[in-house]
Amino acid sequence: MKKAMLFYVAEYIRLSREDGDKAESDSIGNQRKLIADFLKGKDEFVIYDEYVDDGFSGTNFRRPAFTRMMEDIESGKVNCVVVKDLSRFGRDYIDTGKYLERYFPDNDVRFISITDNIDSLKQAYDMLLPIKNIFNEQYARDISRKVHSSMKTKQRAGEFIGAFACYGYKKSPSDKNKLIVDEYAAEVVRKVFSLYIGGCGKNSIAKTLNAEGIICPSAYKKRNGENYRNMNRLESTEYWTYSTINRMLQNEMYIGNMVQGTRAQRMRGKQRMLDKDEWIIVRNTHEAIIDEDTWKKAQSLLKRRTRNIDLNQNMSIFAGFLKCGDCGRALVKKIDPPGHGDGIIHYYCGTYVRSGRQFCSRHAIPYTTLETIILEDLRTIIQSIDNLREIIEQNKAETAAGARLTEAEKIRLSAELERVRKLKKSVYEDYRGELISREEYVTYRKDYLEREELLTKQLETLEAKQKDQTDEDVFKTPWIRRLLEIKSIEKLDRDIVVEMIDEIRVFENHKIKIVYNFSNELESLFQTAYTEEKNVS
Repeated sequence: MKKAMLFYVAEYIRLSREDGDKAESDSIGNQRKLIADFLKGKDEFVIYDEYVDDGFSGTNFRRPAFTRMMEDIESGKVNCVVVKDLSRFGRDYIDTGKYLERYFPDNDVRFISITDNIDSLKQAYDMLLPIKNIFNEQYARDISRKVHSSMKTKQRAGEFIGAFACYGYKKSPSDKNKLIVDEYAAEVVRKVFSLYIGGCGKNSIAKTLNAEGIICPSAYKKRNGENYRNMNRLESTEYWTYSTINRMLQNEMYIGNMVQGTRAQRMRGKQRMLDKDEWIIVRNTHEAIIDEDTWKKAQSLLKRRTRNIDLNQNMSIFAGFLKCGDCGRALVKKIDPPGHGDGIIHYYCGTYVRSGRQFCSRHAIPYTTLETIILEDLRTIIQSIDNLREIIEQNKAETAAGARLTEAEKIRLSAELERVRKLKKSVYEDYRGELISREEYVTYRKDYLEREELLTKQLETLEAKQKDQTDEDVFKTPWIRRLLEIKSIEKLDRDIVVEMIDEIRVFENHKIKIVYNFSNELESLFQTAYTEEKNVS
């Protein structure tokens, strides 16, 4: 290597518990002191910068500080790298060898590993260097196996081991392995499921949330102070997307089940998605955001792959539910042109429409007739339910407990909001007093405003929930509320269809068979599931 008069030093420091690094000897502070002591009094060394990767494994080189150091080497700012020992630089013996034996010599970079007594300027790497690298990697492999075994044990016990809680939840302040509901985000999750069951498509839901100014999960986590980064999302994408909604609708975490171990990764390889039967799923580990019935309805609709429904455009509320009673094909909707039925909606057998009467008959039924039959049948079922008020009263004790938790969360959020407002005021005073620059003031103010806005929305959500609990606690149970509403309404809607019906089979002459999909609570009231056939002449 060509000797230079001065060496511009990159102090490289790395620590990773997953690699089995020891807290004392391998700590950031210990490495920093060791390197400082080594460089002290040596005039040929000029410290350019310190590069610290805290919490990044040495089994690969995809580390932010290491990447920044290599960029500085490429630009000629650094020509000497100093580390405590070889394992700090890397534990992958193949790539470590490439850097030490090829890249650094080719780019006139001096490499010093203090405790290994390695200095590329003073002597060539000895024969034991590759063996040391292999030992470092094998040590990392052994520790990695032990760490992953411990993680699997925790996962099977239903303990949360992730760095970031799933959107809608947060880590419990008293136990990082437990999840508690984040009420603001949870309301958004409930809204997504409600819109989807109500007939909105995934793209439509994403557009609705974006239009309402609701920030997406990754942006929400950042504004809550978490150092979160979604590796699957483009950096500029801070809005709701189809894929985000799609993943949310299929996430079992929202019904109280802990879902972990969905991906696997080898030391040098990329993460790969495992088959669902390999996932670690533990039921009932935390409070559910979505009730079981809502979840089942959403999953049923996902399997149907029904086209998006927009009720504002008079789209069919029966899409995905109507089947031909003879051939089993889905019915299709047609609107009669003016002069031929005055725009009345009819449903016809899909086989008949596509292939003709030689394969199946029309099975035609008007929308209004279908709606009348179903409404009358539902009213008959509702009339058989006695003492609804007594059932509702049973939920009051549970509601009171929830109200106490909500009040405690309100107090916490109010205190945090007050703290943020004081910080926002003080940063202005610092700017007026010329303690910080205008650029710093603008940055701080923007952060505090965003945090203030988020906390305000969270408080509004809790206050709305409190109102529901105090003013409408008797209607807390969703299926009871829906049944009471059906008593008085004159028109069927998509929500009722999804909640009550599994399938509608249509035969000739307006004869239909309704297969209901009642919840467990309704089944306990009725004792037997209803399957009714109605015939309108």
